[in-house]
Amino acid sequence: MAHASFNGLRVLSLESRRAAEVAKLIRTYDGDPIVVPSMREVPAFSNKQAFEFADRLLHRDFDLVVFLTGVGIRTLLNVVETRYDRESFLNALREVRIACRGPKPSGVLKEFKVPITVSAPEPCTWREVLSSLDATFGDSLRQFRVAVQEYGASNPELLTGLTERSKEVAKVPVYQWALPDDLQPLRECVLGIANGNVDVALFMTAVQVIHLFQVAEQMKYVEELRRGLQSTAVISIGPTTSEELRHYGITPNFEPSHPKMGFLVNEAAQYAGRLLEEKRNKETPNIGPSTLQMQPVPRVARSTPAMAGFRDGLAAFEFLHEISSRIASADALHAVLDRIVDFVSSVIPCDSCFIYVLEQDKLVLRASKNPHADVVDRLDVRLGQGITGWVAQHREPVAIASKASQDPRFQVFQNLPEDYFEAILCVPVLCASKVVGVITLQHRKPYHHTSNEVRLLSMLGFLVGAEIERARLEGENEELSDRLEARITVDRAKGILQRDLGITEDEAYRMMQRESRQRRKSMREIAEAILLSDELKKTRSGTEEKPVKHSVM
Repeated sequence: MAHASFNGLRVLSLESRRAAEVAKLIRTYDGDPIVVPSMREVPAFSNKQAFEFADRLLHRDFDLVVFLTGVGIRTLLNVVETRYDRESFLNALREVRIACRGPKPSGVLKEFKVPITVSAPEPCTWREVLSSLDATFGDSLRQFRVAVQEYGASNPELLTGLTERSKEVAKVPVYQWALPDDLQPLRECVLGIANGNVDVALFMTAVQVIHLFQVAEQMKYVEELRRGLQSTAVISIGPTTSEELRHYGITPNFEPSHPKMGFLVNEAAQYAGRLLEEKRNKETPNIGPSTLQMQPVPRVARSTPAMAGFRDGLAAFEFLHEISSRIASADALHAVLDRIVDFVSSVIPCDSCFIYVLEQDKLVLRASKNPHADVVDRLDVRLGQGITGWVAQHREPVAIASKASQDPRFQVFQNLPEDYFEAILCVPVLCASKVVGVITLQHRKPYHHTSNEVRLLSMLGFLVGAEIERARLEGENEELSDRLEARITVDRAKGILQRDLGITEDEAYRMMQRESRQRRKSMREIAEAILLSDELKKTRSGTEEKPVKHSVM
């Protein structure tokens, strides 16, 4: 396949958070980047609804919480902990059903050890959220009290769908998108599109579309902007963004095969030149939004060799920089593994991706592309058991193009529907010649893995092995340290109870256990409360005994 290239086309992106990254990627594909930040993230004007949500959650007043963005979860937690105990809030989340709109909120919740009940599949729009909830809960959803963490603007379709299906829906806005402080670059962008100075326009969120047309409305340039975009190759990252473009009278030329920035830029580089030539060589009719909403937006098929172009388009240095930047942030184990899953899934098309980590003599499932809250961190495989165990034991990759379940090494795990997939690619993850894990890719339909794909995944296994081992050891050390600190704290608290109440050590421990169960607090929290109470008693006692000095006038 030919090298994917923009061939010098002027490519517009309205990305704000990853502006430098997208500009660099466009240049990689020989494009002339025009990157204009279109939004800034600002706190909500009032945290009242977030506090009300936290209070009701702590009182077990919700049956389901729907999270839409990862950054929204972090912002919500930062807001809530200004008034409530952070761990109590997280414990309340761990006890309620959780639904996520895609991998980003799922990754953050895994980091905080919050189990996920439902995760919407790609393309992760409100439609997938609703259909996943219907499939999981069915008619029982009608009795649920639901909270929805919002991101920037409300999603009326999602809220309407939830209202029709459930007993109660509460919105939890924690941040919003605003126009940039300096609007001049966006104004120049509107004029540039209107005057034909942009060849390709990449839209990565619906908010980018809204803000572009909002500025055009202020300039009274909406029609000129619309006409300019109708003569531009317009690529939308997914259905939600496409719907917003159609609302303003623009039909995207296509959506990428995966709703990710790398796929968007690569596939735009492959097809935008031809699309642009076709659009500019024929007269574009003035079609109204109502007509556009009836027209489906084509998507690049996942079976196309698009990713071969993606690998060709990335030089060796860029590829190494991409994977190293994913794993070099010294994050916790689950965050590292989620980044690896995300990257592997983006460079080799697959329907599922598992990462197993070797702990003692067993391979434990620690990360999954698909939602498996019930088995991640719980399912383990012995060395030599199944194809995954065979790969770890023999330190060799295995690629099966079809009928994987008929391979003599295959073993069924009842909790994994992927066991019934057709094709599998499994490689060892190594660190200093020692197996530290296994990466497994699976496909619903027969799939022939090329030698390049096998070598690529094997190389990734070498590259990420040391980072996985570092994160695992750090996690173990942190856990041991926490347990030691907790034990010391509990022992000190037992001593105080023995001294003050004249009871035995066993009686003091049982008393703390009883309080822990009744108050739904950990033993460490109960012990810290006892220590704090003792410190306050000493402080008050010292203040009362301190002699008062009288001044003589």
